[in-house]
Amino acid sequence: MQKGLKAFFVHFFVTVFFVIAALAYFHPVLQGKVIQQSDIVQYTGMAKEQNDYRKKTGEEPYWTNSAFGGMPTYQLGAYYPHDYVKKLDRIIRFLPRPADYLFLYFIGFYILLSCLKVDFRLAVVGALAFGFSTYLIIILGVGHNAKAHALGYVPMLLGGIVLVFRKKYLWGFILTAIAMALEIGANHYQMTYYFMLLVLILGVVYLVDAIKKKELKHFFTSVGILLVAVVLGIAANATGLMATKEYANWSTRGKSQLTIEPDGATKENTNGLDKAYITQYSYGIAESLNIFVPRLFGGSNGENLGENSKSYDFLIDQGIPRRQALNFSSALPLYWGDQPIVAGPAYIGAIIFFLFVLGLFLVKSKARWWLLGGVIMSLLLSWGKNFPVLTNFMIDYFPLYDKFRAVSSIQVVLELCAPVLGVLGLKKLFDSSVDLSEKMKALKFSFFIVLGLGVLIFLVKGAFDFVGPSDQFLIRNYGDELVSLIQADRRAVYNSDLFRSMLFILLTAVALWLYIKEKLNANMAIAALGILIVLDLVGVGHRYVDADDFVSKKSMNEPFQESAVDKEIAKDESIFRVFDPSEGINGARTSYYHQSIGGYHAAKPAALEDLFSFHIYKGNMGVLNMLNVKYVVQQDEEGRSYTAVNPDANGNAWFVSSIKKVANADEEIMALADLDTSQEAVVSENNAGQLNRLEFQVDSLAKITLTDYQPNHLVYKSRNENAGVAVFSEMYYPQGWNAYVDGNLKEHFKVNYSLRALRLPEGEHTIEFKFEPEVVKTGSKINLASSILLGIAVFAGIGFTFFVPKKKKEDK
Repeated sequence: MQKGLKAFFVHFFVTVFFVIAALAYFHPVLQGKVIQQSDIVQYTGMAKEQNDYRKKTGEEPYWTNSAFGGMPTYQLGAYYPHDYVKKLDRIIRFLPRPADYLFLYFIGFYILLSCLKVDFRLAVVGALAFGFSTYLIIILGVGHNAKAHALGYVPMLLGGIVLVFRKKYLWGFILTAIAMALEIGANHYQMTYYFMLLVLILGVVYLVDAIKKKELKHFFTSVGILLVAVVLGIAANATGLMATKEYANWSTRGKSQLTIEPDGATKENTNGLDKAYITQYSYGIAESLNIFVPRLFGGSNGENLGENSKSYDFLIDQGIPRRQALNFSSALPLYWGDQPIVAGPAYIGAIIFFLFVLGLFLVKSKARWWLLGGVIMSLLLSWGKNFPVLTNFMIDYFPLYDKFRAVSSIQVVLELCAPVLGVLGLKKLFDSSVDLSEKMKALKFSFFIVLGLGVLIFLVKGAFDFVGPSDQFLIRNYGDELVSLIQADRRAVYNSDLFRSMLFILLTAVALWLYIKEKLNANMAIAALGILIVLDLVGVGHRYVDADDFVSKKSMNEPFQESAVDKEIAKDESIFRVFDPSEGINGARTSYYHQSIGGYHAAKPAALEDLFSFHIYKGNMGVLNMLNVKYVVQQDEEGRSYTAVNPDANGNAWFVSSIKKVANADEEIMALADLDTSQEAVVSENNAGQLNRLEFQVDSLAKITLTDYQPNHLVYKSRNENAGVAVFSEMYYPQGWNAYVDGNLKEHFKVNYSLRALRLPEGEHTIEFKFEPEVVKTGSKINLASSILLGIAVFAGIGFTFFVPKKKKEDK
């Protein structure tokens, strides 16, 4: 009991320390400020209608018309009934954002190391190393909150798996199930998928070990327990998962309806994302060394060198005002790798890199192999198009791999594995039972290997030209001389960061050498390591995310300023859509104030993206008309925006006089090129089953009017002396939208590749479209049942731990 109480207080004070560390790093949150995250600004625009509706009615719409012509809100933070996982998550992440995510990094990694039986002092150092890893800080700066959220729970989930394999079956099961539930609830399945690749490696290593030790019964028992825990954790998020799967099939992540490109060429990949898109962000092979030297390839597309820049000196010599010169040198395009845009390097820390190498020598357990395997797998897959043999194999044959883009982000596995192995190496180094000569030998080998790598990086500098893919653009805008000085700045940071990394490694090696020689005790050596790691990582992290990135809460809650154009459009109280060609399909500013056909999301509605590619970008007004685009934002010769009214917009709904039947989706989308969408509609064969005629009489008084609008409930009044077909300017989504005519459920169908259509009898009628997704109803029941089972498991674990007498060791 006394031992358990001591452990409780240790973990409690460690948790308090992590709270203080997270708040200290993001100290502006204590002043009520929030971080300005570009992705969250876009999300705010996308989710405005949804959030306003929820605030006004207290209900969840599950659909928004403010973006992409209409889409489910499943990926926009929808609230589901019986989502107790989200409630638990809010309790854990009690700090103001983004300190909550940094705290989650710390506590998750600490739990993992505790499950690996690491002393709490080293576990704290490891948690700081993981949490302050540069990539994990950068994603908080740009607003990849879901990614940060998922990465925060990954170590905890790994800890549960380790516990089960350590034969701590009950608490391993509980931790795995809870962590899995929280991980899935974070809603970034790409990060979860990459972690599962690591688990596969871990499983293979444990299986081989079990075969060698003849412990297959324990192995398969552990796998069985873990499978049940994972299923339970997944089931607790059933609604979100089922809804996401349903939407994914309709989005750009699903199988394309088309087999052709806009130019008529054959479409290569009709299932998932195409290879060029998946591998657009691929790490260069040499570039991967920025895990060791942060600005080896320049760092980011906007590095702040201030006055310590040759570019700054040049601008001053040219008579440019100091303020303008500083503005330029505070966002220098120093990155010269092959990726399109980089917000910063995936720097894990020179010290952690050194400790990782040390761990390879000192750690003899199976952990070394699955951690090393995770690092190698992560590196090879992050190279993407630069290592096409493996990448193409994974895209073509590995399940679900083609659903995710930006393969460079798989380096998060490396950023998890390297510090774990590094801390396990330290655990061995501080273990008094390990021979001193073995420790010293490992330290020497590690130091000279890393020193040799540093020397090699310095010597091969001459082989690089420091020319980036964007330099031609820079030359056109700024001239040869300034760009050559930017390249000189790239060489300078290459050198300075290399020497910086080597200095931290030297200091670390000295501290460890002094400990081995008994010149420093363990506490002093661990404290020194912790300080050096924090200085190293925080120093780099502050280059990309610091106090200057925080703004008032109001400016983030209301990120878009209402323009004169917005005010002019707002005078029109009818329901319509707005298109801003300067945003295209990628931008959510318009969505903040109006219903838009653009938006900002990684998984766009596939049909709308096809409409943009085949027609809207080519200026097909007929497609804009059928989407009820009443206003198009234009710019005059001086770059000022003004409103252009589209008088030919078809409105919210209309009767058509004829329907053109075609064989498939390819012909359907191509037919829109010359279709008079106000009079005609086109339907593919597989959607035309309920049509028994294709020509209709539309009298001059025939009319259909939208009389009541809510994002999830549209009410129309129709009048037509003849039976006919009405087309609605709303996106066709087969799962959830139900059509009612005079209160009776009627089947509707898809026309014009993307819109809803409905057969209507003659006379006057009330038509309602209601969004009633069955997936939410079904999923919520599974959520409730799974959460109850998970709660029972937790109480059983507590009861077994504290109320069941323990057997004495001598009785075993």
